Amino acid sequence: MTFTFYLGAHHREWLATSDVPLFVSRRELARGKKLPRARTPWALDSGGFTELSLNGRWTITAAQYATEVRRYRDEVGMLQWAAPQDMMCEPKMIERTGLSIDEHQRLTIENYIELRALAPELPIIPVLQGWSLGDYWRHQEAYELAGVRLAELPLVGLGTVCRRQHMTVVSGVVAALKADGLKLHGFGVKMQGLRAFAHNLASADSMAWSYNARRNPQDRIAGHTHKSCSNCIEWAMGWRREALDSIARAA
Repeated sequence: MTFTFYLGAHHREWLATSDVPLFVSRRELARGKKLPRARTPWALDSGGFTELSLNGRWTITAAQYATEVRRYRDEVGMLQWAAPQDMMCEPKMIERTGLSIDEHQRLTIENYIELRALAPELPIIPVLQGWSLGDYWRHQEAYELAGVRLAELPLVGLGTVCRRQHMTVVSGVVAALKADGLKLHGFGVKMQGLRAFAHNLASADSMAWSYNARRNPQDRIAGHTHKSCSNCIEWAMGWRREALDSIARAA
């Protein structure tokens, strides 16, 4: 299975200049009227974590989101796939929304089914959410009961990974779901996670390069005058090369 790594990009202009696959948030694309024309394959982050963190719920409808995705597909071009309006399951997010993991999972499935009905031509993928391995398996079963055969789809997102501290747990979840025949995309996987379980993923994205640069401003690239390289494409590309080398060594 070929692994694709999408570099997290919080500058939409990188779509017009980058030669590597990018992961870009709809919140960034919504900034300003004129969109860049992509020269590289990319995937769309729905911006769900920020949306739920700020509001405790989604503030746009599925129809509005489908319209946005269609515009990005047509005007930016080279869109590989888009995340749905899923609901993350970190304890802090559960506390923020006031809902349960089961309710987050139900809403995630309902949104995916609604988006597919509204825009079957758009490459929107389903996402599995949970906290424990049992949660993910129950969510997988709920998709099946709703008529969504995850193992038959080209890609399934694995959510609630980004802010995990225990990569061993996530590694077990990834291995178990791959054994069930799922082709997984890991959202927001850090370097440690890439080393541990990238071999069991079809793809992953990461913005960890920016956090790394922000935490280590003294390591900014020689000759750069900004405070840190947390917005710097040169730093991002260097981190990406290191990540891919680490994945190869681990494999």
